[in-house]
Amino acid sequence: MASVNTTAPEAVVVRFAGDSGDGMQLTGGQFTLSTALAGNDLATFPDFPAEIRAPQGTLFGVSAFQINFGSTAIETAGDAPDVLVAMNPAALKVNLAALKPGGLIIADTGEFTKRNLDKAKYDTNPLEDGSLAKWDVLAFDISALTMESVKPFGLGNKEALRCKNMWTLGLALWMFDRPRDPIHQWLKGKFAKAPELAEANIAALDAGHAYGETAEISGPLKQVHVDPVASEPGLYRTITGAESISLGLVAGAQLAKLPMFFGGYPITPASAILHHLARLKEFDVQTFQAEDEIAAICSAIGASYAGQLGVTSSSGPGIALKGEAMGLAIMTELPLVIVNSQRGGPSTGLPTKTEQSDLYQAVYGRNGDAPMPVIAARSPADAFECAIEACRIAVQYMTPVMLLTDGYIANAAEPWKVPDPASYKPFPVTFLTEKNDGENLLPYARDEKGARPWIKPGTPGLMHRIGGIEKAQGTGHIDYSPANHQAMTDARKAKIDNIDVPDQDVCLGNTTGKLVLVGWGSTYGPIHQAVRRARKKGLDVSHVHVRNVWPLPKNLGPLLKGFDNVLVPEMNTGQFKTVLRDQYLVDAQPLTKTSGQPFAIAEIEAAIAKFFDGVPGNEGGEVEVNETQLPSPEAINP
Repeated sequence: MASVNTTAPEAVVVRFAGDSGDGMQLTGGQFTLSTALAGNDLATFPDFPAEIRAPQGTLFGVSAFQINFGSTAIETAGDAPDVLVAMNPAALKVNLAALKPGGLIIADTGEFTKRNLDKAKYDTNPLEDGSLAKWDVLAFDISALTMESVKPFGLGNKEALRCKNMWTLGLALWMFDRPRDPIHQWLKGKFAKAPELAEANIAALDAGHAYGETAEISGPLKQVHVDPVASEPGLYRTITGAESISLGLVAGAQLAKLPMFFGGYPITPASAILHHLARLKEFDVQTFQAEDEIAAICSAIGASYAGQLGVTSSSGPGIALKGEAMGLAIMTELPLVIVNSQRGGPSTGLPTKTEQSDLYQAVYGRNGDAPMPVIAARSPADAFECAIEACRIAVQYMTPVMLLTDGYIANAAEPWKVPDPASYKPFPVTFLTEKNDGENLLPYARDEKGARPWIKPGTPGLMHRIGGIEKAQGTGHIDYSPANHQAMTDARKAKIDNIDVPDQDVCLGNTTGKLVLVGWGSTYGPIHQAVRRARKKGLDVSHVHVRNVWPLPKNLGPLLKGFDNVLVPEMNTGQFKTVLRDQYLVDAQPLTKTSGQPFAIAEIEAAIAKFFDGVPGNEGGEVEVNETQLPSPEAINP
């Protein structure tokens, strides 16, 4: 029997890596399901190749899925894997540097052929040349073992090898004491129309589990049990950012008592929102896949004009195409929710990689003075709350709202405690049904929030002009006189400036001190963990995380001025840093990263240390992170 590790670790990081056709995302997703059912907290990081289908076995065709799970609070997908499952030489080469010293490599020797080694640019076989000495290596022919396990089902070689990811998943389930039954049921449902494929995959899964259970292997192969995390009672589910946003948008429309219209166009990584919403028609949701990005947003504006909640979604390149129509929604003062799942840019950029480089685009990126609220979600679960808030602001202030996520949030998953619907206060919309100024209609009269009335077309007696040309105060007639344009520009700006944004809190630490790290979006997890570790060392550092990117919380300026130094980690070249300097004249310093990968905790820890270690030239100085400056594996896993 293989040995059992009797000491339960608090957390374990596992990375599955292989060719983009090896089913690594599916393997990781099902391992995530089993981990959630085991009661662990978790965070995931799916990492896709940018090419639609890169040549098999090549370095740029590697797909990976990382999961960090444990019996304590998990806020990131982990800095360095404890276990790397490498399905081919390219997967090993691309991911090996991240594996912590002493970590375990599980490799499929059946794929380490001369041809595949050449594709991965290996001169010799790393499983045989001693180059992996600082790691534990478990190398065996997964391909052959898989084909043997499915032989009774009469599959061809190609179909048989497609079961290899299930064999690997079975081994992983054994290693971490996970149940197989939920995966059995999932496979039966997935292949309901081809039961022989379901049975073959189940056989492969069970064979991988049995291999771990019965193999006479000493050393690296151990069964590890990770205790469940202590959690509040309630209903939990695993949720991705795309799912969370979709459910939040539906909840927001329900709280506004409105039907929802979603106009979208496929683009990575935003497409999943359209996919999820298309399954929710019973909640009065209509989805429309337009012929292009401009048609998508214009259809959503049309729906809002007609009295529905218009929603559209895209990523950076598509958001650029939607820019003119955003200006139209601002000029017509119609509610609209725009979801931007950011990816690496510019242009096509890095379609499957993550970045936060659309902040300027969100806050400033339209012609003319066109202010628009911007909200940023910090995690997959938080995206639900942010989507509801975006809907509320849109309908109460008659304005488009941009909700920022990114590729990491959209694809990553974490446990989510399903909230009680009764805990949310409805914000039902009231449409204007009669003239609001005696015998006259004033379609641009403003309420206490600065919002104009919402008038459904066809309402008797309430015919009015609407469009992109400047409107007269009150009456809405066309009027581009200097005084009127000045007044209307001021009114639109004042409406956004006065949105009731909650005061900014301090996530961790004191309200004044030596150093504060200010984050937004998906940097929350690594910043929070880095600050927590720094405070345990006695360092005077705090964490502030901003949800309302525009308009900013009223107390944020005075709060930041209570710290000697302000450091802004973000996955761009310093965009939010510039916003903070502009708005508050604080000497905010950037910590930047644009590699397409999220921050590691150790990278932020290293930046914090520079403010306290007395190194000349580093006290409060700018810090830039790139791949050649990453801390050693020892620093990543102290």
